[in-house]
Amino acid sequence: MQTIKKGDWVRIHRVVLTPDQRAAKLPEETRQVPLEMWVTGTLREDNAAIGDDVSITTVTGRVVEGRLETVHPAYNHSFGAFVPELQAIRGELRDLMEEGGWHDLESKL
Repeated sequence: MQTIKKGDWVRIHRVVLTPDQRAAKLPEETRQVPLEMWVTGTLREDNAAIGDDVSITTVTGRVVEGRLETVHPAYNHSFGAFVPELQAIRGELRDLMEEGGWHDLESKL
């Protein structure tokens, strides 16, 4: 088991609201699941292991508590899958710009 030390960059997980605490006005499929958050920051405890309840200090200085999920988390987001409609819009936008230039574009949209 890996021991994580104070000051290591980590990600924690916390349930903010359980399903029964969610607002009644939310759509049913949203109300049925908990509101969760994941936060990154530096570990405040002297040492911990994955799954421990810990506190962290975020880059903005907030102290947040949660369950330790990952040490040295990577950023693995993307801009999503290819959208064919955007390919078509690209050509249409280029045609509009060639016809009237940037100054005329806003009036045509």
